[in-house]
Amino acid sequence: MSTTPLATHKTTSHVRYVILLIIFLVTAVNYADRATLSIAGTSVAKDLGLDPGQMGEIFSAFGWAYLVMQIPGGWLLDRFGSKRVYTYSLFFWSLFTLLQGFVGWFPLAYGAFTLFVLRFMLGFAEAPSFPANARIVAAWFPTKERGTASAIFNSAQYFSLAIFSPLLGWLTYALGWMHVFTVMGVIGFILTIAWVKYLHNPNKHPSVSRAELDYMAAGGAVVDMDAPGSISRDGPKWNYIKQMLTDRMMLGVFFGQYFINSITWFFLTWFPIYLVQDKGMSILKVGLVASIPALCGFAGGVLGGVVSDYLLKRGFSLTAARKIPIVVGMLLATSVILCNYTNNNVIVVALMALAFFGKGFGALGWPVISDTAPKEIVGLCGGVFNVFGNVASIVTPLVIGYMVKELHSFNAALIFVGCSALAAMLCYLVVVGEIKRLVLVKS
Repeated sequence: MSTTPLATHKTTSHVRYVILLIIFLVTAVNYADRATLSIAGTSVAKDLGLDPGQMGEIFSAFGWAYLVMQIPGGWLLDRFGSKRVYTYSLFFWSLFTLLQGFVGWFPLAYGAFTLFVLRFMLGFAEAPSFPANARIVAAWFPTKERGTASAIFNSAQYFSLAIFSPLLGWLTYALGWMHVFTVMGVIGFILTIAWVKYLHNPNKHPSVSRAELDYMAAGGAVVDMDAPGSISRDGPKWNYIKQMLTDRMMLGVFFGQYFINSITWFFLTWFPIYLVQDKGMSILKVGLVASIPALCGFAGGVLGGVVSDYLLKRGFSLTAARKIPIVVGMLLATSVILCNYTNNNVIVVALMALAFFGKGFGALGWPVISDTAPKEIVGLCGGVFNVFGNVASIVTPLVIGYMVKELHSFNAALIFVGCSALAAMLCYLVVVGEIKRLVLVKS
């Protein structure tokens, strides 16, 4: 390959940024579909006669399926490629989101069960999405740009809450909770069409220039990841999984993601309900107020990746460049506990915004996976990583639901969230050690 692009650091096309924008938008809708029940939750619970414990169980349904499908989803990505698997994933999660809007047609005795099943199927369909994002970034971005690129697609979760929370809150208030699900389902179908048309592998994209392709490849991008002959035809490589699960660095990254996701799932599930039940806000106001911490999380998410790549370019080691933002961000995220000591809603929202900014700033798990995943099994490694991370999607809704039910307060729940941030910080400081790509031993 030509080395001219490396010498000039210029390319004649910038298709990789268009690809990043596409996965950013799809990820935003992905998280909005997860959060639909959170925004509509108070109205849904009232109409279906559900208590906090039952809502916690329904919230967790997504997590059970999402968790179980991570390793199979990662294998499917390595087996069939990112575009094909992601297309089916996007279509079916949009379908299951749409169908939740019709749960109210069922008798009350079946409504809760039907909603649980549809949330379960939503998690099943969404499972390959984040490992696919990591694969696409690994294919399209050189190492020195990967932190920022990964942080941008990961920050879509905060952008999603900021943009969609007001919309979904208004839909609940003005038209009824059913339309929250039907509108998001239709948006997903539209995105599926755009995805099929514009997403291609780097070496097959009609708009990418040879100069950009050479620049990406020379910088460490795996541009031929899904090329014919490069896709694995075997089943999941259990020996490789065993090697990852016995490596201290990888275990630290995996457990760190679990604790970081515990914070995420508080905001995705119980945060709007906390504002309604504990702070007495209307659902319309909650839709607007919930967007403030989300915007701060978005800013923190992008800034964390930018700072990490900046430190790397300034000569910091990869280990220091990734760990510094993580530690600072998790310390800021502990500020959520301070909400227990004030009744001023303005201060509560400000503290939540600071906590969500910190969580976003320190959420560099996906860049770290791009740095450490064995090159043979990027999708499978992302799946294992997401298995650990999304245990939180089951544990956090359930734990908080039963805490609120038994204690009639969110105080213990906020302490739980703050301690999760501290635990994530300790994983990276004490367990992970040096951050480097894991080299597998071939059997």
